[in-house]
Amino acid sequence: ARAADAPFEPRLMRLAEVLGSLHYLRNLCGEAGNQWRDQMEKLITVENPDTQRKARFVASFNRGYRSFDGVYVSCTSSATEAISRYMKEGEELTREIATRYGN
Repeated sequence: ARAADAPFEPRLMRLAEVLGSLHYLRNLCGEAGNQWRDQMEKLITVENPDTQRKARFVASFNRGYRSFDGVYVSCTSSATEAISRYMKEGEELTREIATRYGN
């Protein structure tokens, strides 16, 4: 089966979206850097997707980023709460993918 048809594919795309959200929010709240973008690049490297699948990864990351860039223009308590929720979700997705589908 192609990777895009694999049962873990929706979770990987959601993880990409979470990474995009964290990239925007963490930088907004004072974390200068590309840690979350770098994590996305590592995910793409490990997955080694074809061109279409890579485009889906990038679109998911960008959707996560854009979902907050129009909402938060400064770090607020709700932005920090969103960071906490997305950190937890990202950890859960990573653990689930590794546990259920890892080698």
